Amino acid sequence: MPRFKGEPDYRHGSPERTGVLLTNLGTPDAPDRPSLRRYLREFLWDPRVVEVPRPLWWLILHGVILRTRPARSAESYEQVWDTMGEGSPLMAISRRQREGLQARLEARFDGPVTVALGMRYGRPSLAEGLAELNRAGARRILVLPLYPQYSGSTTASTFDAVTRELRSWRWVPELRFIQHYPKDPGYIAALADSVREHWAAHGEPDRLVMSFHGVPKRYLLQGDPYHCECQATARLLAEALGLPEERWQVTFQSRFGRAEWLQPYTDATMQALPGEGVKRVDLICPGFPADCLETLQEINDENREYFQAAGGETFHYIPALNDRADHLDALAELAARHCQGWPEHAGWDPARAEAEAEASRERAHALGAER
Repeated sequence: MPRFKGEPDYRHGSPERTGVLLTNLGTPDAPDRPSLRRYLREFLWDPRVVEVPRPLWWLILHGVILRTRPARSAESYEQVWDTMGEGSPLMAISRRQREGLQARLEARFDGPVTVALGMRYGRPSLAEGLAELNRAGARRILVLPLYPQYSGSTTASTFDAVTRELRSWRWVPELRFIQHYPKDPGYIAALADSVREHWAAHGEPDRLVMSFHGVPKRYLLQGDPYHCECQATARLLAEALGLPEERWQVTFQSRFGRAEWLQPYTDATMQALPGEGVKRVDLICPGFPADCLETLQEINDENREYFQAAGGETFHYIPALNDRADHLDALAELAARHCQGWPEHAGWDPARAEAEAEASRERAHALGAER
């Protein structure tokens, strides 16, 4: 077997293009126990996700978690599965995001561009997404992880998986990687517009809660910038909406295990707000660019129940940006900025590029002659 993946059918001089790999966390294939076991085994074995010594963690994962959690998770997934008529909500939305981004970049770029979808866990995998771009002739690849706020457990894990796959390729493409975009103007504007549209239809709440996915507190103490970037996004969104400090707050959801995670916790906050006189709350999840189990079930169902059981009167979940036109416009602008200088990018002039290259060669020749 060859050590590296080659391209034996490649014809030299074949047309090239820019490729964009759109990535997200992923989803199980089905809301059943076998599918959840496969998905959770891949997800929870990632050393970026759980930073516990491997031998100990293998015993905990296989001896306890994978024996019990798949059944409970399958029940949760069943509650949101096929709510859009297309199976996994995250996958359905991700496909529409890919299609929308493809159309926008085709309109912006002077040369050919292909957008492929790859999930960090589950299918289509990152390796499958990269292979699709390779078959399309992409020699320049931009990786766009849909994690607005950087964390080692998400963004860095994606980088690990992409580079691990590319280490097996014979012809490695030029690679660029979008690390984060927590303060991107288009992203913030899309969030603000989604809130304004919701308020125009339903009225304004006593409190706007911005819930982000949690991570263990020790990650923050070890230098992970995620907490700071969540705060930056929330502050900019509040400023865009003109909210005073007493009308908004940041919380963190989806904690796992016994260790302390970033606080305040979303569920505990929902249980406490009615006692503080907050009767109506709107909750938005700015770190989730697509609705999924954590927003549709954990937030819109479980946390609604916590709030109302504690005496709250009105709870509204403001949906993720999903495939809103302004969200896709922001992603297209973000991708285009990171593709500057590549031949397919809008504004690239091949004649000027060749003239500049020729001038550079002449200068190098003249410098060599002088020496």
